[in-house]
Amino acid sequence: MSNLTKNKKNYLKKLTTNSGIINALAIDQRGSLKKMLGKTGGNVEQTIKKFKKSVSKELTPYASAILLDPEYGWDAVDTKDNKTGLLMAYEETGYDASEEGRLPDLLPNYSVKRLKENGVDAIKILLYYDKDEGEHINDIKKAFVERVGSECIGEDIPFFLEIVTYDKYIKDVKGTEYAKIKPEKVIESMREFSNERYNVDVLKVEVPVNMNFVEGYSDSEYVHTKQEAKEYFKAQSEATNLPFIFLSAGVTIDLFKKTLILAGESGSKFNGVLCGRATWKDSVEIFTDQGEEQAKIWLQTTGKINVVDLDTILKNHATPIADLM
Repeated sequence: MSNLTKNKKNYLKKLTTNSGIINALAIDQRGSLKKMLGKTGGNVEQTIKKFKKSVSKELTPYASAILLDPEYGWDAVDTKDNKTGLLMAYEETGYDASEEGRLPDLLPNYSVKRLKENGVDAIKILLYYDKDEGEHINDIKKAFVERVGSECIGEDIPFFLEIVTYDKYIKDVKGTEYAKIKPEKVIESMREFSNERYNVDVLKVEVPVNMNFVEGYSDSEYVHTKQEAKEYFKAQSEATNLPFIFLSAGVTIDLFKKTLILAGESGSKFNGVLCGRATWKDSVEIFTDQGEEQAKIWLQTTGKINVVDLDTILKNHATPIADLM
């Protein structure tokens, strides 16, 4: 973090709470939201824009930042609280499942320069990464990250890299088989992209274990004891010299809160969260079945509580990003 320019530091401060921690709201989902909101009928793209706008308006007053996408998110930018920082996704949603390697791509009609000109405080890209995939695939991904890092250097704006791990031979990343190898996948991917050549400023990452298979957090069998899980959290933290924040990966808000507490107790020096569906996903069904007004009420009550509760947990268990700048 010592290589951060003054400009990048100022941008990062816009994204943090008064405590110097990132409690950001992620609503850059596109493909998944299409599926979730598709049953409303009518113009699904307009419905997505309307939903994002509603979430932004109701929840950004309680978040330090919001992550949106340029395809559906600009209306939501207009309704966010003025003190809330703005991250913008720069990648195409999803990947081409017919091709090998889950290769990433950038939105063709955007650049870091254009996003910065539109008032963005940081750039985010999502990378699906399997450290054990063939080097011919991973070399493409490494060059991709280098390219975006160079763009962000050129525009002097922070670069957030979101890494979602997988295994090319295991289809169910939420099952027992993947849970056993997930810690190594997550930790080693963090270690790789902490290399200075990528010019990443903040890592957005998975927690190193599937909490549904951790002793005391599992309803049935478990893969890791609680002590083993704590050791993985500690090892993850020690694998990088960069600030890092956790993504919620679609788990329930209650499990995510318990996860953050365990991370803090483990000695992890994580610097916050970029929490998506765990915060707002229950409002989607209300939005589709009961309408925008009822979803608004849910966001103003339960949604608000979700964000505020995270803030309280982060104050007690996360490390201020300012300590690293």
